[in-house]
Amino acid sequence: MTGRLVIVGAGQAGFALAAKLRALKDTRPITIIGAEDCLPYQRPPLTKKYLLGEMSFDRLLFRPEHWYADNDVEIRLSTWVEQINRDKKIVITQDGSRLEYETLALATGSTPRSLPAAVGGDLDGVYVARDKRDADLLAGEMRAGRRVLIIGGGYIGLEAAAVARHRGLEVTVIEMGDRILQRVAAKETADIMRVIHQDRDVVIREKTGLKHLVGRNGRVAAAELSDGSTIEVDFVIVGIGVVPNDQLAKEAGLEVANGIVVDSLARTSDPAIYAVGDCAALPWNGERIRLESVQNAVDQAEAAAAIIAGGNEAYDPNPWFWSDQYDVKLQIAGFNQGYDSTLLRAGSREGSASVWYFREGKLIAVDAINDARAYVTGKKLLETGLNPDRAVLADPASDLKSLLG
Repeated sequence: MTGRLVIVGAGQAGFALAAKLRALKDTRPITIIGAEDCLPYQRPPLTKKYLLGEMSFDRLLFRPEHWYADNDVEIRLSTWVEQINRDKKIVITQDGSRLEYETLALATGSTPRSLPAAVGGDLDGVYVARDKRDADLLAGEMRAGRRVLIIGGGYIGLEAAAVARHRGLEVTVIEMGDRILQRVAAKETADIMRVIHQDRDVVIREKTGLKHLVGRNGRVAAAELSDGSTIEVDFVIVGIGVVPNDQLAKEAGLEVANGIVVDSLARTSDPAIYAVGDCAALPWNGERIRLESVQNAVDQAEAAAAIIAGGNEAYDPNPWFWSDQYDVKLQIAGFNQGYDSTLLRAGSREGSASVWYFREGKLIAVDAINDARAYVTGKKLLETGLNPDRAVLADPASDLKSLLG
């Protein structure tokens, strides 16, 4: 048995790291420090099934409370680390408590970008959607017939729009870019998703930003938009991206660059400190990226656990993501950063399609809209390094299995 592992962050990555170490029969003392007042839980269902009332919170917990005692994992809730003393190998929490570590893992996640107070971001009725507290507050707002403005046409904003329409609200989405999903998906995918929302009476206004939120008695009541129009609203959801929680690492003198810089073994610039999940900037295909996904949080954390337990296998991710909107499942394999061409393929059944991304002729990603076959095929092609014949891919009558050789 070796010295204590302290895990800062009780989200998906932090929990996965502790659970994997115990699965590997590693018996070192483990302490998880979490800022929320509840046990670690799944976040994706929070703003979907939980917000819709289709799933109780206890079903979101990774493990029941007794699991932590049964596995000798100490968990400190409603606690956050304010300082890391690397020389003494001590973390200092907000109440002044000190905890020694031999190994430290930062699983600090990310924080949604908020609106500045200067444009009304501090008004009541303005929300982000990240944790249980946010979801509980939004649940009280989402009543049929009310008007919600969603700022941001990325996946966060569109998923929020789908839930709000399901609850019978009047929904307006504004996107200051030329189109929705501009930073994360091709035009073809955006065009498909736009129609899906408009068919359900969501108003999507592209090339339209927020000028100012208008308050009445301290609560948001209207929004002045960049095109000069004003719309009445009952509340606002802000979905304009996230920023990595790397400030603690930066103050401790660790290397940061839009995230905590790690090597392929998840080690930071201090070999006694690891970083995993949304907060980590990792090497991938000659680049440095952050992967904001459940898949990466789990896979990278489990790879780091194996390293901490004595292994030496580098983490080489095969990224995949998903987004559920209404009855539409968008599955994404690969990472489309830097694509220079795309190919749209019609699916084998109504409402299904896929968008294939290429860079310098090589397949790098696929978006599959209600098309599990395209997703599975694309994922296998990416994992094996095979490049599909574009002529076969473009023919909707062709068998995708033939691309796998």
